[in-house]
Amino acid sequence: MNVPFLDLKIQCKQIEQEVIPMLTDIIANAAFIGGPQVTGFEMEFAAFCDSKYSIGVNSGTDALRFALMAVGVDAGDEVITVPNTFIATTEAISQAGATPVFVDVLMDTCNMDPSLIEGKISKKTKAIMPVHLYGQTVDMDPIMQIARKHNIMIIEDACQAHGALYKGRKAGSMGIAGCFSFYPGKNLGAYGEAGAVVTQDKEIDQKVRIIRDHGQEQKHYHAMEGYNGRLDAIQAGVLRLKLKKLADWNEARRQNAKYYNELLSAIKGVTIPVEADSVKAIYHLYVILVDDRDGLRKYLAEKGIGTGLHYPVPLHLQKAYAYMGYKAGAFPVSENLAKRLLSLPMFPELTKEEIKYVCDSIKQYYKA
Repeated sequence: MNVPFLDLKIQCKQIEQEVIPMLTDIIANAAFIGGPQVTGFEMEFAAFCDSKYSIGVNSGTDALRFALMAVGVDAGDEVITVPNTFIATTEAISQAGATPVFVDVLMDTCNMDPSLIEGKISKKTKAIMPVHLYGQTVDMDPIMQIARKHNIMIIEDACQAHGALYKGRKAGSMGIAGCFSFYPGKNLGAYGEAGAVVTQDKEIDQKVRIIRDHGQEQKHYHAMEGYNGRLDAIQAGVLRLKLKKLADWNEARRQNAKYYNELLSAIKGVTIPVEADSVKAIYHLYVILVDDRDGLRKYLAEKGIGTGLHYPVPLHLQKAYAYMGYKAGAFPVSENLAKRLLSLPMFPELTKEEIKYVCDSIKQYYKA
């Protein structure tokens, strides 16, 4: 049996008959940038996130960068985040002119450790950027308490958390802004690059709209230098169709994770994901911790099973951040996770038979 790490073709087939007339309409009206598809998606995604406003942009990285710029993060500022994430998180901070400041993560959830934040706050700290990794929200209440105490803003990196809940609150709705990626492999994925910023704040909504469109308040009138970071109509149209199915797809992922947990929990040497009591995770990724990760990954590949690594080198040890001077041991939990994590196949259409084959193969490996 072959089990791919991710199969987007099945999902594309599900909405194919809806996508074709949508594309035909866009082409007939030549409404490729902005227009009713983008406006419609922004309204629908804002409602989905329990937010007043949603601004479609070109990517999740743009969403993070534009949100930081819109709240006033600038040169000389610091933004606290984690090293156990994709580089887009810190790229956005650096590209806004600020400096990323790392805190380590918790071993069980792989998410930001709130107890470490206050020790990293300085006079330069402008914002905290928690990352809702793998589809599970960060423990937000203590972070929001710290942010209020020190008058610091929170910008949520929710690029892997479309629809995840923390104590009944949607990912992206708890900070001053929330940022999403619609990269094709995400729970809500476009047919190319796309992203969005959500916020309750009208001023931030307006600023992000200006930043994404070359700094224009209106055509030919530029309040500032901005970016070419708009969401195109085709991607918005695809996202509108998919958004209707997202709750069901997320629930299917949860059921897949539950079945994985049942089959893997008894295997010695395998640590399954921990879902915090306050959280409803949407399992963008299903990540286990194992010893001899590389050996297991090679064995599974031989069995026709695709896997992923998210993320094998923590950001503080990346060449791009060598200038920060971090050495191995600076963030021991993130470094431990990086050596042991393995992402197993996870998508809504994954079958029980496929999951059982994956788990049986893992069991065979550790038996041998």
